[in-house]
Amino acid sequence: MTHLHRGRPILAAAASIVALGALTPLVYLALRSFEGGVGKASTLLFRRRTLDLALRTAALTSAVAIACLILGVLAAWVVTRTDLPGRRFFAVALCAPLAIPSYVSGYVWIAEFPSLAGFFGAALVLSMSCFPLVMLPVAAAFAAADPGRAEVSRTLGRGALRTALTVELRHVTPSAAAGVLLASLYTISDFGAVALMRYDAFTLGIYSAYRGGLDRTAASILGLVLVLMALVLTLAERRTRRGATARIGSGSPRPAEPVELRRWTLPALLMVSALLATAVAVPILGLVRWLVRSFRFTIDWVDVIDTTLATLRYSALAALAVVILALPVALYAARSTSPVARAAELSTYIAHGLPGITVGLAVVFIGIRLLPSIYQTATLLVLAYVVLFLPLAVGSTRAAIHASPVVLEDVSRTLGNTRTRTDIRVTLPIAVPGIAAGGALVFLTVAKELPATLLLRPRGVDTLATELWSTTQVFKYGEAAPYAFALIIVSAVPTFVLDRAIRRRGERSIRKENL
Repeated sequence: MTHLHRGRPILAAAASIVALGALTPLVYLALRSFEGGVGKASTLLFRRRTLDLALRTAALTSAVAIACLILGVLAAWVVTRTDLPGRRFFAVALCAPLAIPSYVSGYVWIAEFPSLAGFFGAALVLSMSCFPLVMLPVAAAFAAADPGRAEVSRTLGRGALRTALTVELRHVTPSAAAGVLLASLYTISDFGAVALMRYDAFTLGIYSAYRGGLDRTAASILGLVLVLMALVLTLAERRTRRGATARIGSGSPRPAEPVELRRWTLPALLMVSALLATAVAVPILGLVRWLVRSFRFTIDWVDVIDTTLATLRYSALAALAVVILALPVALYAARSTSPVARAAELSTYIAHGLPGITVGLAVVFIGIRLLPSIYQTATLLVLAYVVLFLPLAVGSTRAAIHASPVVLEDVSRTLGNTRTRTDIRVTLPIAVPGIAAGGALVFLTVAKELPATLLLRPRGVDTLATELWSTTQVFKYGEAAPYAFALIIVSAVPTFVLDRAIRRRGERSIRKENL
């Protein structure tokens, strides 16, 4: 497929520029880390505190990744490949955790069960918040899989579980790896949940160092270690993607017959119900309780509405900007195997593993030094969102473009259309569901973003996330409830769009194989 992008210097240049922009935080971290000299940086890097934070963060990330992998794959298989009663309802309902920010779940759990503070509480909250990131793409992969070999396996006497483990999982490995990568990057960059659960991970250590303001070099060193962790995770995901089989079976793709659970029906129902209760019911019921209590206070509903509108505005602007900037990177990465294309895609994932406060300070640094005219404006805040969440759109768009039939592009070229015209009229329209999924995911994530928004929002402007954080920090849980519910409502629409887009991608994959 590399022939499609020979002689495409404009696309390569555009992708490279976007990728370099995504690496902006690294410039800031490098300047801060070594401003005191190599000796000081080495001392801070190899001190016991850095090692402790690294081990604690690695332990939390590993626990969340394993939990999300098991829960996400199992839930996806149950709701797409079995005859589970109410599976359509569960397929939609299990996406709801994406609409509940991790710090909202965290403050409900810690308020109701204070003994959860620490590693277990942080792992529980983050696992319940992130497992849909694995479930959604895996469900789409199950829906698009050729059921031929699974059917052959079962006719040879293998049970449904053994067939799923030995045959079907091979097809969904790339999707599962991509979901685990996003969940892991979210975990190492999360601040709200670990802060509420009082678990001393990298993000809390960085925040404490920055807040102290005495020596930001130490915080920058911790940020560089997080960059290294994000790089290792991303390279591991890419290796898994390359080593996996893209499609199993050579028969004509068709919807698979659902597996009969029989005596496993009740255990499966209990499993998905328990997952739904832990990830959704507990936070929602806790918020209802706090909302009822909030009626004892004087709630400024005008402020709630204004804050909601501000959240919608910033989320929409950021989603639009990220989707536009992600297009050249995704197109180049999907249609080229050159080192430049791989490096451009990889570069976009680096900042996603950093806490928002680090990216926010990097953008502030650039704003003061290079772009003072937009300092403390919405433009600078949107730029921070672009750096933070570019990979969410790049990954989804690249997968959609990669799945589009190359033969249609070849036909367009033989009819005299230029490569650019072919991209605009053929490739991108086919990839619209994936592009929409990326935009919805960015909108959803921006609405919930906290640290960078706290640092960069224009004066006099608040979002639902910042208002929620401000009230919970002074233990005004009742006053925080209206903002939390408004944030969940705002997040519900893009969550539904994301679910529909990913499911349609699975259906399109079946149709594509029939071309």
